[in-house]
Amino acid sequence: MATLNPNLKDFWLDSDGRLIKARNRVLHGGRASSKSWEYAGRAAFIGQNYKTRFLCVRRFQNKIKESVYTLIKNQIDNFGLTGYRVMASEIVNANGTEFAFYGIERNTDEIKSFEGADVLWIEEAHNLTKEQWEILEPTIRKEGSEIWLSFNPQLVTDFVWRRFVVNPPPDTVVRQVNYLDNPFLSRTLLKSIEAVKAEDFDLYEHLYLGKPISDDDNAVIKRSWIDAAIDADKKLNIDMGGTRVVGYDVADSGADKNACTIVEGQKCVNLDEWKAAEDELHQSAMRAYSHVIGDKALLIYDSIGVGAHTGSTLDGVNSNSHAKFNAGAAVVNPEHYYMPKIKNKDKFENLKAQAWQLIADKLRNTYNAVNKGMSYNESDLICISSDLPMLERLKDELCTPRKRYSRRGLDMVETKDELKKRDIDSPNLADSFIMAYSKDLVKTKAWTGGIKFNL
Repeated sequence: MATLNPNLKDFWLDSDGRLIKARNRVLHGGRASSKSWEYAGRAAFIGQNYKTRFLCVRRFQNKIKESVYTLIKNQIDNFGLTGYRVMASEIVNANGTEFAFYGIERNTDEIKSFEGADVLWIEEAHNLTKEQWEILEPTIRKEGSEIWLSFNPQLVTDFVWRRFVVNPPPDTVVRQVNYLDNPFLSRTLLKSIEAVKAEDFDLYEHLYLGKPISDDDNAVIKRSWIDAAIDADKKLNIDMGGTRVVGYDVADSGADKNACTIVEGQKCVNLDEWKAAEDELHQSAMRAYSHVIGDKALLIYDSIGVGAHTGSTLDGVNSNSHAKFNAGAAVVNPEHYYMPKIKNKDKFENLKAQAWQLIADKLRNTYNAVNKGMSYNESDLICISSDLPMLERLKDELCTPRKRYSRRGLDMVETKDELKKRDIDSPNLADSFIMAYSKDLVKTKAWTGGIKFNL
């Protein structure tokens, strides 16, 4: 006899058997875990007993067979439900229930005008962008309406993972479900899963335990490197403190924010972020400067656009305490070799690419030192305090920008505009972090603490 997954009963019902009311219901996990079958069966049952309008979407859908149409049809057949009529592109019931199926990319206007939906089901929701969510969510406005999301996690930086698993909104029920929770698996599939587990445990965790991938192969900085740098001084039993350097990313217009990263020696010890209007540049510059403690400290600031104002403000305080960072400037020491046979000028398109790569190299060194016991000079390592405010967001921002290549084939880093196309906000903390560790790439007017910061 057909049945729903008994291990998911508490996803829908409380201990007294009453329906748990929620705005959002989220099922995430690995393959073969019954997520989609559960939603399809539950939807078919609800539609059989109550007049319900279901809007079933996914980001990419060129044909109806790519939607959850077939899943719902099969569950109707499995449970022998009556009153349903399965048509070419929709499913209806004699009681007025309707199932509509859309691909978000090509049908935004139709979805926005869809009236009276009781349930929005977003299948393969890991593909959903922030912009698309902001279109979909207010469309489902009927009293008591619900939004269901089902997905196999991909990257830890994906919008849906961060929004609905890491920091879910109020009135949201979230449940991880994996193949071990699915009592309906065949022995054949279980054997296949065990084979993957034996051959590649990391792949097994991702595919079948629903563990999101930390490292984006295209990212300049890998998340695993950042994780290794957390409290690296304690892990390696070395002192990584020293001269204070502050990186200051000046906010652009709109929702952008100012950000500071405070580094002492090779250790990141604090973060600061704040919102300020363009007519408050002076106040923001002074707030950034407040982190410059001691006569040996240095502030490195973004000098592009509105940031150009910062230099004149700080000149009035201490002209020797700050340095410009122009991301689009030419590389430093172009004739020096980044690696054997490759000069800086033949590797990097601009200063931004050079800075991000040098910090990436130090973070990779730290990973190798912590996890492989390899030896490096302390100046070639990075430590990040586990006590930082906004630590998780810093980690997300650092491992998000991807490598790009110029027309000349030289290394570049994804721009803010390119990130915006991926629905990713400006990485203010990450940019300030890169500047804070770029003292060897900027010019100053004086010696600071016995170290000359210009090359």
